[in-house]
Amino acid sequence: MQHTVRTKTLIKASSAATFAAVIALVIFILPAEYNIDPTGLGHKLGLTTLAQATEPDVVVFGKDSDTNTSGIQESQTIEVVVPAGRGVEYKFAMSQYAKMTYEWLTDGEVLYFDLHGEPEDDTTGYFESYAIATSNEMEGSFTAPFAGSHGWYWKNNSDKPITIQLLVKGQYEVIGLKQ
Repeated sequence: MQHTVRTKTLIKASSAATFAAVIALVIFILPAEYNIDPTGLGHKLGLTTLAQATEPDVVVFGKDSDTNTSGIQESQTIEVVVPAGRGVEYKFAMSQYAKMTYEWLTDGEVLYFDLHGEPEDDTTGYFESYAIATSNEMEGSFTAPFAGSHGWYWKNNSDKPITIQLLVKGQYEVIGLKQ
């Protein structure tokens, strides 16, 4: 008798969990991730804007750009030279929640770097660092936490110029080099 009660309780709990998961999928996940909103609650809760943020606002073409038939930018390779004993910034304008994948590498020399962002229209000088280290390469992905300029500051402490190959793909507009 006690074994039957446990089995019934387990079946009820499993059914309730499955039902809750389906409700969460329909109300929250589909609108936020895929802009599919069968109930309309995702729009009322503002979740469909999250899915729309992943659609590219800006199309960028550059050196070594691969494009598909619709003209949407797939990737871009940018060469940045950091002069001996100096630092440079290379920035991209990105809207909030815009995504970028990146890889950068030097000709073997190590650089100090700071991957950071500055909010749009901010006049206080505020910036937020996402990664600070010393390396000759970095690879990853990035989602802009706020609208503004995002990119790298590289500092060359050597006595010769260092060339960086920066490969990017995503939703951005190139601001370019700031010295």
